[in-house]
Amino acid sequence: MTFLSVPLAHGFVPRGRAIAAALAAVSGAFAFSAQAANVPSGVQLAAKQELVRNNAAEVETLDPNLVETVPANNVSEDLFEGATTTDADGNVQPGVAEKWEQKDPTTWIFHLRKNAKWSNGEAVSANDFVYGCQRLVDPKMASPSAGTFGKFLLNGTDIIAGKKPVTALGVRAIDANTLEVKTPYPVLFLPELMSNTTLGPVNRAAVEKNGRDWTKPGKLVSNGAYQLKEWQVNSKLVLTKNPNYWDASRVQLSQVTYLPVEDENSDVKLFQSGENDWVYQLPSGTYAKYKAQFPADIKNAPMLGLRYYSFNNRDPLLKDVRVRKALSMVIDRDLLAQRVTADGQLAAYGVIPQGVKGADVTNYEWSAWPMAKRVEEAKKLLADAGVKPGAKIRFAMNTSEYHKKMAIFAASEWKTKLGLDTEIEAMEFKVLLKKRHAGDYQIARNGWVADYNDATTFLTLVQCNSEQNDNFSCNPKADALIKEANETTDQAKRTQLQTQAAKLAMDDYPMLPLLQYTLVRLVKSYVGGYSLKNPMDRYRSKDLYIVKH
Repeated sequence: MTFLSVPLAHGFVPRGRAIAAALAAVSGAFAFSAQAANVPSGVQLAAKQELVRNNAAEVETLDPNLVETVPANNVSEDLFEGATTTDADGNVQPGVAEKWEQKDPTTWIFHLRKNAKWSNGEAVSANDFVYGCQRLVDPKMASPSAGTFGKFLLNGTDIIAGKKPVTALGVRAIDANTLEVKTPYPVLFLPELMSNTTLGPVNRAAVEKNGRDWTKPGKLVSNGAYQLKEWQVNSKLVLTKNPNYWDASRVQLSQVTYLPVEDENSDVKLFQSGENDWVYQLPSGTYAKYKAQFPADIKNAPMLGLRYYSFNNRDPLLKDVRVRKALSMVIDRDLLAQRVTADGQLAAYGVIPQGVKGADVTNYEWSAWPMAKRVEEAKKLLADAGVKPGAKIRFAMNTSEYHKKMAIFAASEWKTKLGLDTEIEAMEFKVLLKKRHAGDYQIARNGWVADYNDATTFLTLVQCNSEQNDNFSCNPKADALIKEANETTDQAKRTQLQTQAAKLAMDDYPMLPLLQYTLVRLVKSYVGGYSLKNPMDRYRSKDLYIVKH
């Protein structure tokens, strides 16, 4: 997922911990006990079960097939539910599907629960999943997440490219409660992948009746633990408990309000005044201060996410790899992590964060050099590229004190070490998102949080023609290695190939990796169910509750 302010989670994290143990590629059914809010024995619940949580930005959509960012995904996971889901610790659990089985290396069968219903009381069927998945890859939808997820479905890539009809997609309803999913190659993490609502069911009648307005209050038909009550753009988004949800009896929160506050300092003030129970992310450099002030409320955990800056590889200045390499070499990531963000993040020099399955972390050789040597080499690279001191760089970022401090640090590094001048432009997150996708920038703040724990979720950031590759870079040899990795069932070989692909792609310096996410926030101590073992920062309101206080 595209991260906006802080990490993914998304960006997610150092994300050192895996969200789920790898699912073995063997035939047989997988079944788990259902999960909802797990209230420990002896804990007294508050009479009023309502939560206010900041979401860091206005959502770009509530349409699960069009969701791209972490804020939108947070809300989507409350409104909708896929065949599987993840619990508070990030482990794969049954969602609409009670159980599933791998029929052969490229065929999975999901058995849907018969009591799954839409918020309007109608039954959720396998055909709803077929419709949702076909809609995702339909070129007419132009979903920003089509390639990210569609490539794992048989014929998905060809359909997105307009080479095959949507009916050719490898997702079909065997009967009302049995869903078959075929993949183009073995995808051992498919159950985890199916926890993303992007691959979940969509109510066709609601879409066809209301068109683009189907996601508005009073018209949105959802199948998750919550339903949409109110949506005041740039003010608040209110969800209420869905009485028709199959597991409604174990859902504790009756109402959840999402705030779109982008400024971290304003977020903290709302927390201090009691108007907000959940600070999305603390301002940079304030972790120690607020840990001392709010010891019972401070939360800090690693994530499977990457903070990075996108280089526009089409830009006249940045299309020269020597320029991109020089800009990357002089950024002191350790100083950035220890003095600027000061919240436990790890320095990053590659596209693969620590803790991600399917590829090893790679670093640039120069990352171990003394800074003086790095600066000397960077100056030579710029001189060879014909870039002189005083050259200007344009940097785009979303409005955020956190990202502003990081940007000022980077600009200072480029100025003092290379003599380059940086013009920083701040804008709303949704505006930044459009500019990145359109290539209307030179350097832009970016971030990615894992949608599932496998290297492919990060490799999509540097693959040719990927809709998430805002760098507009392409290394055919790296893509060939990724394709070869997809076709093998040998996990060791797959890891080796994807590691090589990641290194090969990053040797082109398509982006500037900075830090592996940790997400530092304040959450009221009376909010129960918040786990520090969730490496992708996916917190469903279904798993939370308010303790009597």
